[in-house]
Amino acid sequence: MFPEILEAIREVQAPLLAALLLLGAAAKASPRSAGTGAALLVPQRLRRPVTLATCLAEVGLAVGLLTLTGPAADVVRCLTVLLFAVSVGVLLVVRRRDPEAGCGCFGGLSREPIGWRTLSRASLLAVAAATTIGLGPNGWTSASEPTVTHGIVLGVELLLLGLLSPELREVFSRATTGEPCALREGSPRRSLRRLRRSDVWRTNAKVMLADEPEDTWRHGCWRFLRYDGMRHGRRVDVVYAVRIGGPRRTGVRAALVDRESGAVIATFGAVTTLDLQGPPRRLPKPRQAAKRDEAEGRGGPKPGTLAEEPPGEAGRGMPGGPSKEIQGAGA
Repeated sequence: MFPEILEAIREVQAPLLAALLLLGAAAKASPRSAGTGAALLVPQRLRRPVTLATCLAEVGLAVGLLTLTGPAADVVRCLTVLLFAVSVGVLLVVRRRDPEAGCGCFGGLSREPIGWRTLSRASLLAVAAATTIGLGPNGWTSASEPTVTHGIVLGVELLLLGLLSPELREVFSRATTGEPCALREGSPRRSLRRLRRSDVWRTNAKVMLADEPEDTWRHGCWRFLRYDGMRHGRRVDVVYAVRIGGPRRTGVRAALVDRESGAVIATFGAVTTLDLQGPPRRLPKPRQAAKRDEAEGRGGPKPGTLAEEPPGEAGRGMPGGPSKEIQGAGA
């Protein structure tokens, strides 16, 4: 009976390890995983390439565990042992360098600081990979011919891995409460595309001197983009706020700030000199406000054209971060 259980334990490891490697590779492929785990040990510009190289290595080992037999299979199994053994050492170095860093084992889900559970799991997987060396069938054969003993062994091992996996709590938390938008990763390119498709962008196109932002920054749930502009012969900063995530219709806000005085002279994309009537959600839509301004003689240059910059005016950006008025416009 014991030899059968031992053999079942060995046969279960290859398909289980292959599944874990594929899950880890898929999770690491997300851009948010570039700043976790082993990637923290290399310069910023190399973090994404290192993460992608790790993904490819894990996929290659997973395919080898499932398909190869004979000496080639043992080579892949030894490399898998080496992968998990080296990961234990790397995690120890990362924890020493940054005690708050996550292991990055499953991408953005592995945000909890590296602790004894993460290290124990990596060590357990190294031992599991070592038990497959010299085994006859490959992982696919073992998975396609399961027995009751295989099922019991797999259930016990999954329970143990679950106890050693802090990612499960993160998955449960996201499923029940959702990830706060202030912590959500957002692509700058996606924010720029959303901005340029908005009415707010088209309304303010006649004020801006260039199509590319002078500065960008992130504040909470919003990404801010500052453009150089000209209005009524005065230099202004056109500051857009694009919400991170959410439906496509969710807000793109804007504020025009006089560069000399620092006063907010427009908000919510409406090129207007009227006093604010309330929070941005109660203001008229950008096109309505722009039409009202033109009717009352307060409009700028013709719509759809960039304002001309007077010669000799260089202008400088706003000092520091976003002002309270700008943040209020983006709230």
